[in-house]
Amino acid sequence: MKYLLRKVALYLLIAWSAITLNFLVPRLMPGDPVTLLVERMQGRIDPDAMAAIAESYGLTDDPIHIQYVAYLRDLLHGDLGLSIGFHPTPVADIVAQSLPWTIGLVGITTIISFIVGTGLGVVLAWRRGSWTDHLLPTLTFLNAVPYFWMALILVLVLAVNLDWFPVAGAYELGLERGWNAEFIGSVIYHGALPALTIVLASFAGWVLAMRNMTVTILGEEYVTMAEAKGLPRRMVMLNYAARNAILPSVTGFALALGAVVGGSMLTEVIFNYPGVGYTLFQAVQNQDFPLMQGLFLIISLTVIVANLCADIVYIFLDPRTRQEA
Repeated sequence: MKYLLRKVALYLLIAWSAITLNFLVPRLMPGDPVTLLVERMQGRIDPDAMAAIAESYGLTDDPIHIQYVAYLRDLLHGDLGLSIGFHPTPVADIVAQSLPWTIGLVGITTIISFIVGTGLGVVLAWRRGSWTDHLLPTLTFLNAVPYFWMALILVLVLAVNLDWFPVAGAYELGLERGWNAEFIGSVIYHGALPALTIVLASFAGWVLAMRNMTVTILGEEYVTMAEAKGLPRRMVMLNYAARNAILPSVTGFALALGAVVGGSMLTEVIFNYPGVGYTLFQAVQNQDFPLMQGLFLIISLTVIVANLCADIVYIFLDPRTRQEA
């Protein structure tokens, strides 16, 4: 329990640091959102409204510590400021619209890739020296293929040439959004090709990492002792080899889950998929600093939470951690 409390305290400190940096960086950068907004509107803003706009973006002449307290208070109320590119839409509303798309696409495909990859990695390690070793060059090639290149190839072959899938978009335009069969079917159909891209480009890495670690574990004395005792092969493979070999992959999986909110930006851009990655791309294009600031904060906090979850899982997977706790 002490181990877990120390970890929670550490991650709370890291989260506070990320929030503080998110507050300081925009204020240390040259320029401000109001000036950028005025330039975009070619000066067609009433000077009397400038002060109100500056206040809406959190730009005041108050001392920095007062601004910091106001910033934390706004965060507690879910206020991430106003977007420039989508002015006057709140950043929180834009994030709330894009977040479900990324979690639904990248989150599910990341979990599928991890489960399939680690499971196949254990099997390939257990059957090393057989015909399954011929799969390694193909897996190595897939692991080296960038997401965006895989996406472009699949779009060209499956969407353009064969016309099996739509080229872009998250659903068919004109449909009423809601929990109805037609809209859900359209979302699944449009998300199939991006999902296939992410799975093909990521699962090979899990396979290779899990296979190599399992092969190393299989050479340990306690695994040899378990085999010498005549324990069932399945028990040795799962309880002795796979359980210990998966520990490094848990950390990688936590980082991958944390990166889910950031989304596979290039994949979302290629498919014009309205997730967090595509929204971040639009924010960079539009120089929408408040939106970028809000997205970076959400991404940072998600990575922190994912790593905390990984440490909690470690407690159940590694008895040595429980003894320390």
